Amino acid sequence: MKIAIIGSGGRLGAALARIWKEAGDEVAGFNHAALDLGDDARLHAALDPLDFDVLVNCAALTNVDYCETHQDEAMRLNSDAVRTLGQICAAKNRRCLHISTDYVFDGRKREPYTESDPAIPLGVYAATKLAGENALLETSDRHLVVRVSWVFGPDRPSFVDQILQKARETEQLSAVADKWAVPTYTLDVAQLLQPLLADVPAGGLLHLCNAGSCSWQEYGQYAIDCAIDLGQPLKGRTVAPLQMADLKAFIAERPVYTVMSTARLTELTDLVPRPWQAAVEEHVKAVAAV
Repeated sequence: MKIAIIGSGGRLGAALARIWKEAGDEVAGFNHAALDLGDDARLHAALDPLDFDVLVNCAALTNVDYCETHQDEAMRLNSDAVRTLGQICAAKNRRCLHISTDYVFDGRKREPYTESDPAIPLGVYAATKLAGENALLETSDRHLVVRVSWVFGPDRPSFVDQILQKARETEQLSAVADKWAVPTYTLDVAQLLQPLLADVPAGGLLHLCNAGSCSWQEYGQYAIDCAIDLGQPLKGRTVAPLQMADLKAFIAERPVYTVMSTARLTELTDLVPRPWQAAVEEHVKAVAAV
């Protein structure tokens, strides 16, 4: 299969490109330097003549607080460009898989969100990502919006890597204890998405993350515990709780609960995501082996 990946220099895009190449697919990757989402002319120049079966867009403006004060830029990259990608794919009779976010929900629910739950964005980032979802699906009912959350993996440092590094340096560790979602391992995303790359009747919305749920504090503590079990020398061993209200540097409002159900993914593919703990353990072992 011929796959084009926008955002192949990022944490998720790099993992998808590498794993799908290893699986025998022909992958054309575009990082930010090669293809600027904000330049419609360059998008058309690069993609109109390109032969591909499916396009996967992993690129976005993801700095939540920056988006609050740069609304026009956020809309251009997170929505307008996505519409352009959808139109390019529709004109070529090809599918587009677009990576979106759990932040489209307001976080007031206390059980896993499904694809049929109403999206109620709280800030500019979330609103522009939701606008991008709608823009893509308006161009073709074959396109697929894939919502992920708390993405981590080997290609770029994330929260897991940061808290492990801090634990090597200091005893003082802390993380938010009153915000819940599900970690999503990039290597698992590659495997779980692969059956959906073909032109199957699976357009619309899809939630994709590992199984279970946790707070940032639980997430960080589990990573620390895994490192301790591996015998890693850590100064910090306990992650203390922080409250969202204590984080005064935040500009944008964040949803406090965005755990997502992956039941539709299983219905479409017969695949069941493994627990987030198993994925974190694998990642910590891989980091320790480097």
